[in-house]
Amino acid sequence: MSEAVLYVVATPIGNLADISERALKVLRSVDLIAAEDTRHTRQLLMHFVINKPLFSVHDHNEHQRVEKVLQELANGQSIALVSDAGTPLISDPGFVVVQAVRKAGYPVVPVPGACAMVAALSAAGLPTDRFCFEGFLPAKSSGRKKQLKTVIKETRTLVFYESPHRVLDSLKDMAEVLGDEREITLARELTKTFETFLTGNLAEVIQQVEQDANQQRGEFVLVVAGAAPEDDAEAQEIAAIDVLKVLLTELPVKQAAALAAKITGQKKNALYQQALSLQSGK
Repeated sequence: MSEAVLYVVATPIGNLADISERALKVLRSVDLIAAEDTRHTRQLLMHFVINKPLFSVHDHNEHQRVEKVLQELANGQSIALVSDAGTPLISDPGFVVVQAVRKAGYPVVPVPGACAMVAALSAAGLPTDRFCFEGFLPAKSSGRKKQLKTVIKETRTLVFYESPHRVLDSLKDMAEVLGDEREITLARELTKTFETFLTGNLAEVIQQVEQDANQQRGEFVLVVAGAAPEDDAEAQEIAAIDVLKVLLTELPVKQAAALAAKITGQKKNALYQQALSLQSGK
């Protein structure tokens, strides 16, 4: 009889070559596989010539499946928990099962591997020493804006997942709440054939997505720069005004404000108003 263990197994997020040798070894050795979508996982197993019994554990049945998982473990069965792609529990089902298994006293063993959030952070070009993972934003604009307002002053890099039919609307809500000068990297179809990274401020990335319908297809990770620390904000504003003053000696108000915003990362509209005040001598 095998050892009663729940393995939490990461699977590829696109490129099947990213699966680890250890993950394959575990999938071949366990008695059962608990999958978010058994049809999807069966295709993965067929690719690697693995034949194991599967049962589903997804958002709509996870609480009900706890009893089955615990019963199988009580019978000495080993189980691998997998999601459709990436690391289970990271914006995927599994928390309820893992918590119940731990409380029941059975070992839970992670088998690490691909994770879209980590992959995006590693290549985004934004700070990664501290970050805040927000998962998927609410489906409706009002809910998205409400949630975004809770992180408007968050100084850590923000990471979101998004779906193709909502990505443009979510970007526009981000621009409205966080400001269109906030820096962002949009990572699309990571590890897949059409992998794409778009970088710039929110206004620039929105324009790129609007102009290319292909950038509204696939799976997305949005990596957004955190807010400037409040103790630095005043100093940055003063520095931006100094830059603006120099530019106003050579350029019209609108161009000076736009260039100052690009150089300093401050909001263009605020700099435009400041430029008007400087020009009028107020």
